[in-house]
Amino acid sequence: MRRSLDVYGHVMMDMGYNAGASHPDWFDVMRPSKLPGFKDEFGPEGNAYYSVRQTRFGTKSYLPTALGELYTQFEFEMFGTGVDAGQTTFRLRHAYGQLGKWGAGQYWSPFMDIDVFPNSLEYWGPNAMVFFRNVQLRFMPIQGEDKLTFAIERPGASSDNGMHGELLAMENVRFRFPTPDFSFEYRKGTGFGYVELAGILRNIQWEDLVPDSINLEGNALGWGLNLSTNIKLGERSTIRAQIVYGQGIQNYMNDASADIGVKEDTTNVNKPIEGYALPIIGGLIFLDHYWNKKTSSSIGYSFMDQDLATTSAANSFRRGGYGLVNVLYAPVQNMMWGVELQYGSRENHTDGWEYSAVRVQASFKYYFGETFYRRTNG
Repeated sequence: MRRSLDVYGHVMMDMGYNAGASHPDWFDVMRPSKLPGFKDEFGPEGNAYYSVRQTRFGTKSYLPTALGELYTQFEFEMFGTGVDAGQTTFRLRHAYGQLGKWGAGQYWSPFMDIDVFPNSLEYWGPNAMVFFRNVQLRFMPIQGEDKLTFAIERPGASSDNGMHGELLAMENVRFRFPTPDFSFEYRKGTGFGYVELAGILRNIQWEDLVPDSINLEGNALGWGLNLSTNIKLGERSTIRAQIVYGQGIQNYMNDASADIGVKEDTTNVNKPIEGYALPIIGGLIFLDHYWNKKTSSSIGYSFMDQDLATTSAANSFRRGGYGLVNVLYAPVQNMMWGVELQYGSRENHTDGWEYSAVRVQASFKYYFGETFYRRTNG
């Protein structure tokens, strides 16, 4: 038997000009939710930017065993998020192991389909795409061109407190997740590509830590369905498309807001407000085309719409659009450069604010990789 270790990655530099404005922590990506929510929120328009945050490094190992192939993947990049948003710093992508039909660690959620991500330069990707790497335990009874996956995943959610934010903070309301998120995916290979249906079910609870006459505890059922496909148009073109709908699934989306909204109940003095799972719908369609062996292009659009609560702030992000068109060129093996025109739009909840931005980005990408083999007995 033979086992192997792949070491791979790329060095990537982005440079561009943003004709609009965006949150400074997200200067090098097009995220509709990070566009201004009111006039001059992020200062004057028109900024040049440079970044190497897409640079990536990873390893994959393969080892035959009596129980099947033992596979591991460890991968990180330099794109800071969360408390590191805006920084060039280490960010874990994958820490995952798989033996036969079982896998565990941080990996793509089965609820998402990574194969609908277009061949783009922009890092963050379509706003309406289900995109989440999560810590999980998964079972894969069918693998290959057709596949079936079930998983229990790390739960999590956030709330849109709106006009009741001070009350909820005063009452010390906290989320609780007594059960994991349950997800699945089923992919059917076809002569033209594939069709995939994925779903998720979530139990989201919150508790009132201050016992008094006002009871703010509650729970909500989050759920979602995600239908996606790749359609091959000959040997040079691929359509990538997805439509997703659900409630309380926003933290699995690429660019959305809170999972839980707040509604008022003026008839109940003991429980004047109640949380519920916010509905969301999104879709995308992109075309990747190879003009020849060295030159390719991608064009497409993505939209996302949330049905926010009536108590949400008037300037809350509700609806967003994302589009791009590019030309990519690989002059030699392991090197690519390209130019991309990007578009993003934002619409607020109820104050009538709408904003759109255009940016031009040029990127240079250098790949590296090596596979190391070792022969073992058996």
